[in-house]
This record gives sequence, C-alpha cells and structure tokens, in this order.
Amino acid sequence: MIHTPKRRVTEPPINGLHELARDFMMQYKVIHALIIREIHTRFGRENLGFLWVIGEPILFCGGVAILWTAIRPAKEHGLAMTAMVVTGYVPLTMWRHCLGRALKAYESNGSLFYHRQVTPFDIIVARSFLEIIGTIMAGMIVTVGAIGLGYMAPPVDYGLLVLGLVYQCVFCFGCALVAAALSEVSELTEKIVGIFSYLALPVTGAFIMVSWLPLKYQWILLLSPMANNVEMIRGGQLGPEIHVQYDLFYDTWITGLLVIVGIILTSKVRKFIEING
Repeated sequence: MIHTPKRRVTEPPINGLHELARDFMMQYKVIHALIIREIHTRFGRENLGFLWVIGEPILFCGGVAILWTAIRPAKEHGLAMTAMVVTGYVPLTMWRHCLGRALKAYESNGSLFYHRQVTPFDIIVARSFLEIIGTIMAGMIVTVGAIGLGYMAPPVDYGLLVLGLVYQCVFCFGCALVAAALSEVSELTEKIVGIFSYLALPVTGAFIMVSWLPLKYQWILLLSPMANNVEMIRGGQLGPEIHVQYDLFYDTWITGLLVIVGIILTSKVRKFIEING
C-alpha cells in the first residue's frame, strides 16, 4: 500500500492592520468625495461659490453679533455683549445647521446607496463635517474681527475653549445621527425637530449663563449638554472674569450615549429609506 503524502495547504498571512488601514482609507475617500459633492450641489461648481460654506455662517453669526452689540447695553451681568453673543451664537448655529442638514439626508442622497461603499453613516459624517468646519471657521473670522475692532479680548484659556468646542462638535454630530435616522422613520420628525430647535433655545445656554439663574434652578440648565459646552467655551474665552459652571463627567457620558444611540439607529435605517429613480 502506497501512502501519498498529504498536501499541506498554506493560507495567505492575515495582516489585520493592513486590512484596517485599507478600509479606513477607503472610507476616507468616500467621505471626502461626499463632501465635495455636497459643496458642488449646494454652492455650484463655478468660481468661489464654495466659500459660502464659511460665508453663510459668517452672515448669521456676524449679523447677530453686530445687531446685539448695537441695540443692547455694552455689558450684561458684567459680561461684554459682543463676547456673550459670539460665544453663544457660534455653537447654536453649529447645532441648528447640523440638525437642519441631517433631516431627510438619506432620502435626498438615495441614489448614492447603489454604490456599495456608501453607507448612511458616511452621508451624515460628510454633512456634519461640512457644517462644523464652516461654523468654526466663521466663528474664528468673526472673533478675530471683533478683537481687531476692540469689541473682544483674545481668549484667556485656549485649552478650555477647544475642549468646549470639541464637546459641542461631538454633540452636534450625535444629534445629526439621531435626527437623520428618525426623519426617515416618521414624517413628523422633520416638523418636530424644527419646533424643538426653537423651544430649546432657553436651555442651550446661548443667551444665558448658569450663574445668572437662581441657585435652585441652575441644575435645570446643567442638564443640557450644549449649555455645559457653551459654559466651557465662555470660560476659555473670558477666563476668571466670569464664573462658569459645567459638569464634564455628565457631559461626557450623555454625549457618548447620544452618539451610540445615533449609530445604532443609523445601522438600522436602510429599510426605511425610500430610493426614488
């Protein structure tokens, strides 16, 4: 009896890091392409239309800052009016723009889902990134302009200012994920979010500070993640000139929970998306 030696099957080596890096680069290219497409769709392909990514929020933030500085007292509760408006209205604009662009985002980009690489998550990442970067750059230009004209002083604590902005960016992204998914599930979401964004103004902290409230009511404002973020931004901008209050532990877990809920909803939203054409 002749024994034939068993052939050894050698499998190709698995390089997990290489696969991960390749997938990451693929998603990066997809999101980059979606951002360019979004800019062309909204602002056209000609000349410098893409500058409206920054120009639009500048008109909102700068216009409100000029109006409030002109009609309101120079200081309120010892806080310079221009600094108060800029540090509150920039985060508010970021939040509202992210929410507005997230609604029905999947339906309006339905044809893109014929491409296997494009996912609902990529679309919200691209749209949120565009709104967040545009608003931050607009805020920087308005702030530098106000400092140059003598209406504001340079930030005192850059670390706290950036920390507040980072938390606000993540919060806006989480809200966008949730709003985009729910707007595909129910038509009512689009109307409710519009009304909610106005009714929520008092608890955003954009036009009020925690320390301005009576002691027994301050906890209500601190329940709002955005109010915590705005307090950090104002603390970074104005330093010890004002008394800011924020709960970093609460802000971290409530914002993280919001993002996790948003990711779960986004992973299940495909069956609700109506693709036309």
